[in-house]
Amino acid sequence: MKRSDSIRVPRGALAGFWSRHSTMIAAMSALVLLPIGVSDAGARSHVSKSSSRHGKSPKHVASPKSHHIRLAALGPNGIDPSALKSVANPCDPSKFKIVLDVGHTAESEGAISARNIAEFVFNLRLAKRIEEKLKGEGFAEARVLVTEGKARPSLFRRVAAANRLHADLLLSIHHDSVPDSFLENWEFEGKKSHFSDRFGGYSVFVSRANADFRTSLLFANLLAKEMRALGLQYAQQYSQPVMGRYQHPLLNEETGVYSYDKLIVLKSTQMPAVLLEAGSIINRDEELKMDSSERQDLISGGVTAAVKEFCESRSVRMAR
Repeated sequence: MKRSDSIRVPRGALAGFWSRHSTMIAAMSALVLLPIGVSDAGARSHVSKSSSRHGKSPKHVASPKSHHIRLAALGPNGIDPSALKSVANPCDPSKFKIVLDVGHTAESEGAISARNIAEFVFNLRLAKRIEEKLKGEGFAEARVLVTEGKARPSLFRRVAAANRLHADLLLSIHHDSVPDSFLENWEFEGKKSHFSDRFGGYSVFVSRANADFRTSLLFANLLAKEMRALGLQYAQQYSQPVMGRYQHPLLNEETGVYSYDKLIVLKSTQMPAVLLEAGSIINRDEELKMDSSERQDLISGGVTAAVKEFCESRSVRMAR
């Protein structure tokens, strides 16, 4: 692996949802079953203790006019539906901040494709397509992050920029190659070039050193699942000894999620972070597919679907 509203970093710049419902249901049921002689103050005290364990106070426990608990305002199951709705905050795409990190820079272009096109060109084009798709689905805070400078310094700059944005998620966009030892020579349009048709496919990476590894892995699995659902195959070579120092542990053998623990852009960000190798551009057939608008739209749709599902699941977890 060689590693619009665009944000440019200059060279000198740096299951709880249901348990919540169960608590509310238990509290409401207790109210219904209280004897007539129990005071209004005592009933509210009971509910407050139950709710305080979860950091919220009930919003829909009305004061009865008499000692009798009236059920007319409750739903068919004896529960006020509005009380349940208040438990979880639904995903609000307009407020969800996702940074689309364009892998590599114009000065440090990453891999060179079989037809002599820089990886940075592929990365930037796909990131912009994903941004467009996300904004079309209401994710107004989606931002493309373009960094300047040489390879390693640019990694720290992009991490610093993402952290300043206080993003909810970072997705780093890349396109794959192979170790130099696998390359073969060929000539394209009169120019010498290199290729390797041995491997192909997408892959998804996370760092176990990330401050929120579990959430990073959640999104990685959602993204990889979407890619597989689109009929795409993942690159299986990263778990093989033949990859040498580029070998990485496979965390999900069904969808192609790997760990890349020491990668700066994944381990040093203060939010969940995932890296997508969208496909191999050193593989001659796959390069042509990655260059097509059809494949770019396909991948953009998969990323958007994964972000939407991630946003929803994140809202449920925050409501615990």
